[in-house]
Amino acid sequence: MPVFNFTLNKKKTSLEAEGDTPLLWALRDELDLVGTKFGCGVGQCGACTVHINGTATRSCLTPLSAIDGMEITTIEGLSEDGTHPVQEAWAELDVPQCGYCQAGQIMTASAFLKENPNPSGEEIREAMHGNICRCASYNRIEKAVALAATKNA
Repeated sequence: MPVFNFTLNKKKTSLEAEGDTPLLWALRDELDLVGTKFGCGVGQCGACTVHINGTATRSCLTPLSAIDGMEITTIEGLSEDGTHPVQEAWAELDVPQCGYCQAGQIMTASAFLKENPNPSGEEIREAMHGNICRCASYNRIEKAVALAATKNA
């Protein structure tokens, strides 16, 4: 079985697994990082979003064979103490209802704000449109992304 070497939340990591194993299941089942959620399994909902080399990526669709040598950041690695500006904005505006999608929402928002630190409302809506929230917290999500932008996310 192949061994994959990558950086996970700023720590060098090696994992022996089949190359077609989705990153999502390696994170949850092998590495005990359960903040990244399974939603749809086909990359449509965004609950499984992580950063791969800084880009928001659906981990349910990403095989381990594609991440060898890459830098992976999960919700657990976004900040050690929850003080990332996006996390602070989420808490300040009490965004989550059920909370299931929030890790994916936060990971998408933080990658977006790194690329576009001063977005318009329309740009926020466009960036976040691929993340589904069954509770329909979209207005609070949009406000939190805008607030995080003012905190220099």
